Amino acid sequence: MEAVDRAYAPSIEKLYGDNHHWLLGWLRRRLGNAPDAADVAHDTFVRIIASRDALLGIQEPRAYLTTTAKRLLVDRTRRQLIEQTYLAEAALLAETLPHFPSPEETLMALQALEQIYTALAGVSAKAREAFLLHYLDLQTHETIAQHLGVSARMVRKYLVQVLLQCRVHCPSITD
Repeated sequence: MEAVDRAYAPSIEKLYGDNHHWLLGWLRRRLGNAPDAADVAHDTFVRIIASRDALLGIQEPRAYLTTTAKRLLVDRTRRQLIEQTYLAEAALLAETLPHFPSPEETLMALQALEQIYTALAGVSAKAREAFLLHYLDLQTHETIAQHLGVSARMVRKYLVQVLLQCRVHCPSITD
């Protein structure tokens, strides 16, 4: 353990010791099962430990843990929605294709969707909507501009913003 890590160890141990059981129970009630609750509790503490600065001066540790856990639950729900959407689309495609996608193809597609989700999370709501309307709904810049109440030039700027984010977060897609 590095010297910096040792400085945080008492805070981490106290936070974990005082609150892990409580957080696990809270998550179990929210999720309805112990394994998922244990996973999210673990991820909550990992996230807090990864942001060591947050350990300094926590006034309400349970509120902090709850907020972090809720954010992880939202991320988890979004990821599950992406996976369910992909599986539903794969099932529809399976009816028209001569073969099912291989497990490797399925994994690559899910990873690409997660990378795109991460990229889209880093831009404004209008940029995200412009990207989805243009690339999923195949709408023109002018149609998107009318829908968003901006100029077609602004739509192009939004699309560039998202594509730049994709360049950072989706290297396997953009290369």
